[in-house]
Amino acid sequence: MYMRRVVVTGIGVLTPIGNNQAAYLQGLQKGTSGAGPITRFDASLFKTRFACELKGFNPEDFLDKKEARKLDPFSQYALVVSEECMNDSGLDLEKVNKLRFGVIWGSGIGGFYTLETDISEAALHTGAPRYSPFLIPKLISDIAPGHISIKYGLMGINYGTVSACASSSHAISNAFDYIRHGKADLMLSGGSEAAVTKAGVGGFSSMKALSERNDAAETASRPYDKDRDGFVLGEGAGAILLEEYEHAKARGAKIYAEIVGTGLTADAYHITAPHPEGLGAKGAMELALQEAGLNPGDIDYVNTHGTSTPLGDIAEVKAIQKVFGDHAYSLNISSTKSMTGHLLGAAGVIECIAGILGLNHDFIPPTINHYTDDPELDSRLNFTFNEAQQRKINAFLSNTFGFGGHNSSVIFKRC
Repeated sequence: MYMRRVVVTGIGVLTPIGNNQAAYLQGLQKGTSGAGPITRFDASLFKTRFACELKGFNPEDFLDKKEARKLDPFSQYALVVSEECMNDSGLDLEKVNKLRFGVIWGSGIGGFYTLETDISEAALHTGAPRYSPFLIPKLISDIAPGHISIKYGLMGINYGTVSACASSSHAISNAFDYIRHGKADLMLSGGSEAAVTKAGVGGFSSMKALSERNDAAETASRPYDKDRDGFVLGEGAGAILLEEYEHAKARGAKIYAEIVGTGLTADAYHITAPHPEGLGAKGAMELALQEAGLNPGDIDYVNTHGTSTPLGDIAEVKAIQKVFGDHAYSLNISSTKSMTGHLLGAAGVIECIAGILGLNHDFIPPTINHYTDDPELDSRLNFTFNEAQQRKINAFLSNTFGFGGHNSSVIFKRC
């Protein structure tokens, strides 16, 4: 069966280390930490008092004040990165069939801030409960793709994906499938998350998932370090424009990369812990390679899920070694969560974008904050510690996994 080719022709990012593509690129190349004390609320009584918040972000710099007030932050972020992505693509909306232009968007939680604040406020009042008429449309996790479609008049496939931290990777995988099967020509895809709230920090802290290195926030996200103690919560968004190859060529679009394969599996093991041997992750990477028609030796770089949790990092590395064999020692491996923190449902897309920027600028983004080797990890592997490395990337794989045992691997290559 003939499958159409799918390429990336636009990028938009909003991350703790850069509020647009150029700033994010610079942050990745320099190995910048996005972590710092929480400023959104008084976190003094929390076990974890730091996070990777956005810096210098004011939604009213991008959105009408009245419009911004009707949106949860995760929808604000979605609209901001979508605008950068659309502008970056150079697409003339007057010249495209909008029935064949869709949006698939991922968010693990959706309007967490709205849910927390509006319900808390309503609970303070006596008598009949009173809620804002915007409560439901602000918080539902599928509302972000709805807002994007309304803004640009995009009338094609439109929905949200929810698979915890794999949400935006699943969104990209679905969007890729619709274009290559001929059901769409253009798909704006990605994800957004805004979970640096009291409930977000408190909930993950209760699970003992977060680092508690309050005295060294900037170095707290330490994937693969012997002394890692949990992930650092982040926030933000990323968007990529996926376009059918001939459609992109016909309009003379700038092509960043070609997406060639995805692999989706379940661990079927535990609600929060990974399979200790990384079997689900292994299956996802193998399926992605098979779909891409590539051999393990064709991959130059793996952007790992690498959250900086004691169990997760080891399970993923075991899976990588099983999939790539001896070639695992020739790969660059890195976790950009060491810089951005963990953006939950938005993690997958900003990590795919990190790889795409590396492919276009010939560098591997680093795993920062490495101090002590973990004896449980093979020291012959190249984790790209502390500094970016110059390397021409022809193909890379991005892993994203989520609570519930959701696994997603996506492969991009030079076009």
